[in-house]
Amino acid sequence: MMTQWYTRAAAKGVVISGQLWQPNSMLRMSTNCNNDNTNNRDDLNSIFKQKRILRTQVRKTLKAIDPSLRSQQDNAIQDIILGAPWFKSSLRLCAYISCSALREVDTFKLLSQILQPPPSGGKKLYVPRVEDKNSNMRMLNVSRIDDLVANSMNILEPDPVDADGNAREDVLQANEPVDILLLPGLAFDKSGRRLGRGGGYYDTFLKNYQDLAETRNWKQPLLVALSYSQQILDDGVIPVTSTDVLVDALVSPEGVIPISSAAFNRMDI
Repeated sequence: MMTQWYTRAAAKGVVISGQLWQPNSMLRMSTNCNNDNTNNRDDLNSIFKQKRILRTQVRKTLKAIDPSLRSQQDNAIQDIILGAPWFKSSLRLCAYISCSALREVDTFKLLSQILQPPPSGGKKLYVPRVEDKNSNMRMLNVSRIDDLVANSMNILEPDPVDADGNAREDVLQANEPVDILLLPGLAFDKSGRRLGRGGGYYDTFLKNYQDLAETRNWKQPLLVALSYSQQILDDGVIPVTSTDVLVDALVSPEGVIPISSAAFNRMDI
């Protein structure tokens, strides 16, 4: 049933289109511009509708995963990352804090290892804090698991100040770049497309960080998504807009799936 639905969804893929402007008159130009704006709005609305339908389908799939199988996949994914040379060599990274209620790939084993003192840990870690309902999210530095507190939705995140009352470092204000961002999502494909939960928080943050890295002439961080096997869909099924940020690689229980040239070069796979 899921495969049939995905096939139908892919067949209805939307392409953002525009019309060629021919300067015969100001009226013609105005009419074409209005038509373009209307068409683009219609196309975007269609894409958003497709995303909502796809999210519903994927949530049902995730809910149906046997808890023991899910736990096995959680452990396998985290063990793959912890053993990877590209992860071991990283010094600074951003990572999401998993929420079991959202059926995200677990990251607590990863986070605990990262926050261990050297030689097993010693990396600088930034984790997300949602600021408002307008897609604004910060990544703040934490040094221990106890730095995390439950918010109003019972999702763990850092307080903006530490135990000593000092403001936590925001990764967008840091003087050094991060090497890796470990990302959640509802679904992915092997071309790098990522389906989020619809809030736009990660896409907004990622675009801001990529712009910052470019301005400062830093190497762009690797965007690595953690995915259950059931979350990886056929290429082209996930609709995208110009604001959707592609990931560089996926990590599933089956292993690492490099996607971008940066992933192939830096992951040495």
